[in-house]
Amino acid sequence: MKKRTLILSTGNINKVKEIKDVLKDLPIEVLSKDEVGLKDLDVEEDGKTLEENAIKKAKAIKDKVEGMVMADDTGLFVDYLGGEPGIRSARYAGYDGNSKKNIEKLLNELEGVPLEKRTATFKTVIALVTENGDVLTVVGECKGKIGFEEKGSSGFGYDPLFIVDGYGKTFAELGNDIKNKISHRAKALEKLRTVITNIIEDDADEDSSC
Repeated sequence: MKKRTLILSTGNINKVKEIKDVLKDLPIEVLSKDEVGLKDLDVEEDGKTLEENAIKKAKAIKDKVEGMVMADDTGLFVDYLGGEPGIRSARYAGYDGNSKKNIEKLLNELEGVPLEKRTATFKTVIALVTENGDVLTVVGECKGKIGFEEKGSSGFGYDPLFIVDGYGKTFAELGNDIKNKISHRAKALEKLRTVITNIIEDDADEDSSC
């Protein structure tokens, strides 16, 4: 069986590690965009939905590489704030990827709001572009509440604030081993694993029938 390649549209080392950990048992080589020489390729995330952004990022990489390409877009949707920060989660405070500023703004927006009204959903959409250009998407969600202060030292982004339903702890307190099994991204990646496995098996069946 030939070894497949999956190129990630991200250069975020935390995301890359998380994705590689979840997909490590698949017969594919997972590479970040940095590892294939596309470190400086940036795609403007101007879509109106997570799905639009994920597809746009995946297609931009696919135009330049062989193999499969995956891109994800993640948002934190807080019910009390009408779904904010949503698709703007990474740049909520106006600085792309500045978790400290984003967390500060979110806590300010929720100041005085009781815990029972701080319900939120983390959502990840993954777009996969196959070798022949087909576009597939999968979705993962995780429910929880926004805490009053940062807790825990692992993870990234809003992880120190997001108290996971059923656990009573933030992603940052639970640690990567647990997070990578229950998170929004983990759920989407498990669906992606199934999609990729089916692609590999279908191709193997075609090869054997030739």
